[in-house]
Amino acid sequence: MPDAVVIGAGPNGLVAANLLADAGWSVEVLEAQPEAGGAVRSDRGVHPDFVNDLCSSFYPLAAASPVLDALRLDEHGLRWSHAPSVLAHPLADGRCAVLERRRPATADGLDRFTAGDGAAWQRLCEIWDRVGPDILDALFTPFPPVRATARLAARLHSAGGLRLARTLVLPVRRLGEEEFGGEGGRLLLAGNALHADLAPEAAGSGGFGWLMSMLGQSYGFPVPVGGAGALAEALVRRLEARGGVLRCGERVTEVVVRAGRAVAVRTAGGESVPARRAVLADVSVPSLYGELVDSRHLPTRLTADLRRFQWDFATFKVDWALDGAVPWTCREAAAAGTVHLAEGVDELTRFAAQLAAGRVPDRPFALFGQMTTADATRSPAGTESAWAYTHVPHDVRADAGDAGITGSWSPGEQEAMADRVEEQVERYAPGFRARIRARRVLAPPTLQALDANLHGGAINGGTTAMHQQLVFRPVPGTGRPETPVKGLFLASAGAHPGGGVHGAPGANAARAALRKRSPSSALTRLQRSLTGRNRLGDRPDDPAE
Repeated sequence: MPDAVVIGAGPNGLVAANLLADAGWSVEVLEAQPEAGGAVRSDRGVHPDFVNDLCSSFYPLAAASPVLDALRLDEHGLRWSHAPSVLAHPLADGRCAVLERRRPATADGLDRFTAGDGAAWQRLCEIWDRVGPDILDALFTPFPPVRATARLAARLHSAGGLRLARTLVLPVRRLGEEEFGGEGGRLLLAGNALHADLAPEAAGSGGFGWLMSMLGQSYGFPVPVGGAGALAEALVRRLEARGGVLRCGERVTEVVVRAGRAVAVRTAGGESVPARRAVLADVSVPSLYGELVDSRHLPTRLTADLRRFQWDFATFKVDWALDGAVPWTCREAAAAGTVHLAEGVDELTRFAAQLAAGRVPDRPFALFGQMTTADATRSPAGTESAWAYTHVPHDVRADAGDAGITGSWSPGEQEAMADRVEEQVERYAPGFRARIRARRVLAPPTLQALDANLHGGAINGGTTAMHQQLVFRPVPGTGRPETPVKGLFLASAGAHPGGGVHGAPGANAARAALRKRSPSSALTRLQRSLTGRNRLGDRPDDPAE
C-alpha cells in the first residue's frame, strides 16, 4: 500500500509525487492518458520529421520557479533553449515591438516607436528588480504567503506604496497609456495580459501583463530541447529513480472516503488503490468535487459555490510543419520564439468583446510559436515547426465571421476556424500558407480529450480574473490545497497560484500532506527539497565548494 496516491501525471502531479518521494513516502501516480505530461507533451503527429508540442510550449514560469529549480531536472536530462528574441508584436505598417533578452535592446526598440518609451520600460524593469523576487516568492508558496507578503509590503512601501499597488491593479490598456507615449510598450504589456483570459479593460490585467513581460525580460520564454515532453520525461525519470511508481492508462473514477477521510481511489477498471496517508488530485476543480468525491462528503456551501466556478477561455490551436521560415513582413519577428498577432490594443479589445458576447472572433488574436527558431532540434534545417492558438467562447452564440461556426466543432467547422487563424497569420506574413507542408487542428473538444483538465481547451484551470484568485481560488475560502475531506489535497492549477507550468500547486499540496501526516524531520526534508535554498536566491552552503 503506497503512502500516497497522486491522481494525474501532469506537471503539478509529478512535482507533488517527487516531493513526497523526497520526504521518504512511497508514491503511486495514476494517469488516465497513455503517457505522462498532461498539457506538457509533444509528438511527431503533424509530420514524422517535425516535433510539435501538443499543448503548452514556452515556459517563463518554469524558468523562474524555485520549485522546479530545486528538483535539478538537468540531472535527469532536461535542457533549455531560447530563441534569439523572446517575443515580437508586428504591425501591418512594418513596425514591430520586440521583447529582447537584453533590457537595453528592448528599450531601444521601444524608443523607435516613441522617444522616451525606452526609459519608461527601464523604469518598469527597475520596479521589478525591487519587488519581483518577493512577488515570485508569494506566488510559489502556499496561501497566505505571510513572510513573502510582509517583505513585499515593505518593498512596495519603498517603491511607491499605494501608487505602485494602484499601478498593478490597473487595466492593461490604462497602464500602457500611463507609462508609454507610443504603441510599442503598450503592445508588449497588452499582448502578454492576453496570455490569460484578461481583457485589456479588466482590473488587474495590467499587473499580469507586466508580470509576464518582466518574466520574459528576466528569464526569457525558454523551451525544453527536443519538445515539451522532455520536461515531463525528466520529472518521471526523477520520480522513478526515487522509487515512485507511474501507471498510465489508469483513469480514476472515484476518491473513496471513509469516516471523512480519503483512504483510496477507484479506477475505471474497478481496481481499488489504497492510500495509507494521502490522496493528491491533479485534476480540475469541477472534476474533483463534481465527479470524484461524492457530494455527501462535501459541505453544501462548497457545492453551491461550484455553480459559480468560472472557466477561462476555450482554446483553438493549429500546429504546422512548414517548408521554410515564416515570411514575416517585419523582419524582427523572424527571430522571436513567440509572436503576437493583433493590429494594436484596439483589436485586442475587439477580440475580447467578441468572446464576452459569445461570438467566434472574425480576426482572432493569435499567439504564434516558432519552435525551430527556439530549438533547432524540432525540425530539419531550413524548415519550421510552428503553432498558433487563439480563444473562442465555451458557449458559442454566433460567428462574428462569415463561416457560420456554431461551436459544434464538426470537421468542417474545425477546418474553417483553422483557415481563419491562417488568414490572421497571412496579414503579417504574406505567403505563409504556401509554406505549409502539413497541419493539425486541435479544437476545444480535442484538447479536452488529450487532457481532461483542459475543459473545452481552458488552459489555466479556471479564470485568472481577480474574483477567482487568492482566497477566492478555487472558491471563496482559504486559497489552500486542503479540502473538506481529510487526507485529500487539490494539486492542480485550480488551486493557488493557478495556471502555468511552475509546479507550485503540486508543491503546495505535497507540503500540506506532509504537514498533516509527517514528523518534523520529513517536513524539514521537504522544505529543503522545495526551495533548494535558505531564502529566495541563496542556495544552502555546499560542503563540496
